[in-house]
Amino acid sequence: MGQVTIYLDQEHEQRLKQAARAAGLPVSRYVARLVEDNTRNEWPENVRALPGQWADFPSLDELRVSGSDSAREEL
Repeated sequence: MGQVTIYLDQEHEQRLKQAARAAGLPVSRYVARLVEDNTRNEWPENVRALPGQWADFPSLDELRVSGSDSAREEL
């Protein structure tokens, strides 16, 4: 396993430690998880399992047939 040294100012170091503590993780595991989550090449399994989970959601064919835009809110 590789080791990485990072340099943070005091404020960011404290914020990192607080975030790791809130997540219940050591700082090194918290940073490793951030890297893992932000450098992923594919969607996580829980996201890939979402299609088809809403029974009342229109199918792709139904969406394509409608042919008209939805009304938009005024700004």
